[in-house]
Amino acid sequence: MHHEFTFTVQDGIDAIEDVIYHTETYDVTTIRASTPMFLMSRKIKSLGVKMVISGEGSDEIFGGYLYFHKAPNKEELHRETCQKIKALHQYDCLRANKATSAWGLEARVPFLDKEFINEAMSIDPEWKMIRPDLGRIEKWMLRKAFDDEEQPFLPKHILYRQKEQFSDGVGYSWIDGLKAHAESNVTDKMMSNAKFIYPHNTPTTKEAYCYRMIFERFFPQNSAILTVPGGPSVACSTAKAVEWDAQWSGNLDPSGRAALGVHLSAYEQEHLPATIMAGTSKKPRMIEVAAPGVAIES
Repeated sequence: MHHEFTFTVQDGIDAIEDVIYHTETYDVTTIRASTPMFLMSRKIKSLGVKMVISGEGSDEIFGGYLYFHKAPNKEELHRETCQKIKALHQYDCLRANKATSAWGLEARVPFLDKEFINEAMSIDPEWKMIRPDLGRIEKWMLRKAFDDEEQPFLPKHILYRQKEQFSDGVGYSWIDGLKAHAESNVTDKMMSNAKFIYPHNTPTTKEAYCYRMIFERFFPQNSAILTVPGGPSVACSTAKAVEWDAQWSGNLDPSGRAALGVHLSAYEQEHLPATIMAGTSKKPRMIEVAAPGVAIES
């Protein structure tokens, strides 16, 4: 049974304080994705559902994030997937656990079954390498396992569509709306003093500053502040992404659209820093989002 749930950007913004309280983090990536999941969990609970199955872990195990397009070799890819799996409790698993349990909903994550992880991580990483020349996209091996011509599990256009991070996949207007909201609530002067107000994990964007203010209102203890990881990120990456492609260093945003040259509808050219524009030969394609709301499909 297919269900659709639509919420507006304002619905999400109104829920952010509750999301930060329940997830206990000020990490931008986590809050962007936790808010739609938080709202979706409320809707699912209202339908009388008590347990859901979620796909956390598949991108980490199979190298599904868009920055893995830049992995130089299978050894580097394998090391990075190992690091991502070890950090899941601070990001995706934290989000999936706390955004659902806030409404008394239980989320189970079959990709993180220990036997499955051991099996998947023992496969030659060469099969996880993204090879456009061979028709291999992100998580090609996993997609191929469900590509049954006689009894298809999914239509081809869904089975082989490009990876979209959850906060992008619900509609690009969501992240754009968050940035616009932060722009109207955090001044340039506040940003210039950020390193004095927040010396640890200093916010580098107005959106991050906005989340940090809310977090410290709920959790002012220094011990709480230190539990949240930091560092540069591009398209849900670790710092490895910048090592693999220096061009991305000027556009450090957790959105998948920051994966310039990879994401099919990356940020518009005029919104990019000069350092990025200098290295871009053509304007990336942009998908227009006309509707004020964003949709979650299940």
